[in-house]
Amino acid sequence: MRSKKTKRIKFLKSEKLMFVLVILFGFVIMPASWIYTKALLSESNIDLEKIKNKIETQNNTNEALKMQIDELASIDNIQSIASSSGLSYNNDNIKTITD
Repeated sequence: MRSKKTKRIKFLKSEKLMFVLVILFGFVIMPASWIYTKALLSESNIDLEKIKNKIETQNNTNEALKMQIDELASIDNIQSIASSSGLSYNNDNIKTITD
């Protein structure tokens, strides 16, 4: 009986290098880049939440200041200040500055 000779395929050095690079890219570089982009996204989300909290705090402060302006610009307050200063109340001379 004759044994069949199998022909072994020989790879060139450039082909071996290409295989190594494909394996390196698929198993090392791609997962590392995926983790890196996820970390950047997470950091961006944390910064976004911090900015949202600052905006909410500033909006609350603005609302409190608007309420204080409305309180100071009330007719009772204006009349009491005018009478304590010896002035008469004239609604046409009162100007309230708003946004």
